[in-house]
Amino acid sequence: MTVSAFAPYSLSAFNTSQASENKIHDDTVAARLGFAGGLVPGVEVYAYATHFPLALWGRPWLEQGTMDCKLLKPVYDGRIVTVTASRSASGLDVTVESERISCASGSASLPSEPPAMPDLASFPVVPARRERPNVNDAVFPVGEWLGANPFEVTEDYASSYLRDVRETNPIYSTEMVVHPGIILRMCNWSLSHNVQMGAWIHIASAVRNLGLARVGDVLTTRAKVLANYDRKGHRIVELDVLVIANDLVPVAHVHHSAIYRPRQLAELA
Repeated sequence: MTVSAFAPYSLSAFNTSQASENKIHDDTVAARLGFAGGLVPGVEVYAYATHFPLALWGRPWLEQGTMDCKLLKPVYDGRIVTVTASRSASGLDVTVESERISCASGSASLPSEPPAMPDLASFPVVPARRERPNVNDAVFPVGEWLGANPFEVTEDYASSYLRDVRETNPIYSTEMVVHPGIILRMCNWSLSHNVQMGAWIHIASAVRNLGLARVGDVLTTRAKVLANYDRKGHRIVELDVLVIANDLVPVAHVHHSAIYRPRQLAELA
């Protein structure tokens, strides 16, 4: 793909999580918190942004590429989203806009050298908490390890996900490769499988792809809490997450950030 080929890529956003436990995706609850409706999940906005890196670099980007994505403003169900990309010194700059508002920005690259594989022994295996506490300032202590319930990526799930994020690149169906948005969703589950949060917001992810996950693989995570702090009334958690296929193969290393208790909830209490 040449520079001139970066024509804007548009799609109709779809809220995949309207029935989710996370009520930030529910129209009524989100409106009470000051939004125009339920938010399209950040992992799906990230999924939209991966369209151009994959188009430019192909399979190698899925195997060893990077994407640093910041989620800036909400994307709403049914609204038109436009993704644009331009060359940068390190690779690509990507922007996701909706109704002329910048909703996400990111930078992607394809390093010339394969990534150094993390030492699995440095990422201990822990199960998701059997009893999930209600959200409070202490639920994500710095240094704690978190797991997510194992998830098998079935053919039905993988194909429905491609429809939901409007992705038509044939590599996913012809090579049965798991979409990176599904892999990033595992990072969200490292949070929600351990704490009952009510309404929360994914705000950023810095992703290093380490290898391919295939349809039929079982995905798990090993996540360490890096930070837990207040910013303008929001409670924010940052995780260091390793996503693994079949308990053996690392497929992504992610610095994952979320507002686990929006300040609007405290204002409504």
